[in-house]
Amino acid sequence: MDALKDRLSGLLGRRVLSLRRLAGGDLSVVYELTLSDGACVVAKHGDGAGREGAMLRAIAATGVPTPAVLAADGGWLVMEKLPADGTPAAAWDDLAACLNRLHASADEPYGWSHDHCLGSVAMPNRRAEDWPGFWAEQRLRCHIAHVDAGLGSRIEHLADRLGDHVPRCPPASLLHGDLWGGNVLVSGTRVSGLIDPACYVGDREVDAAMLTLFDHPPASFLDALALEPGWRERLPVYRLWPLLVHLRLFGPAYAAAIDADLRRLGV
Repeated sequence: MDALKDRLSGLLGRRVLSLRRLAGGDLSVVYELTLSDGACVVAKHGDGAGREGAMLRAIAATGVPTPAVLAADGGWLVMEKLPADGTPAAAWDDLAACLNRLHASADEPYGWSHDHCLGSVAMPNRRAEDWPGFWAEQRLRCHIAHVDAGLGSRIEHLADRLGDHVPRCPPASLLHGDLWGGNVLVSGTRVSGLIDPACYVGDREVDAAMLTLFDHPPASFLDALALEPGWRERLPVYRLWPLLVHLRLFGPAYAAAIDADLRRLGV
């Protein structure tokens, strides 16, 4: 541990007195650091640390709260520690306001300036002008080689007809990209910060769909987002990306949910 404290002290330019492993972090190692000046910060180690730091800065540039990036180098990302004494259930109104700010029009093609990954699952982000083409190639077909033949055939069938389900050119928005309750820090009734982003530019309904997987957003939250007509029918398309990622990372517990969403789409 002394070597790690020295490594992080050099990265921060401040002495690290102690570090404590934090719970969670399924896809990376996370520590709370206590510094010589009494401050507490969070350090995260993983292959995508530098990319994640750039994503946090992109979110912060929109005015949405997120941890300040203190250092990012050599697989380490060190961030401000934000208050998190509340739960997302207490902050739906503020989260809707944050997302409306985050999702304001982005004058860019769909995708991102670099690829990313969620654990061992690659997240290709090649820029595209055609949204169904982007989603078909980089969020659906990318899984086919990693699932059984029956599921792969269904994914291929959906990808071939994706233009029947999603708009060709929805407004381009900056997305958090991995938005579930565990990645929303809350203090009281306000969002103190969005964390663990997997950003790219795309249809803002992607973030809304992710929130319906593990959380239970109230109707008032969804109304405040003022999504385009037909958004409920598109939710299964956008939920498939995180479900397929979870299937590959964590196993067959997610197979039934994938099957159900494919059936909703007539596949």
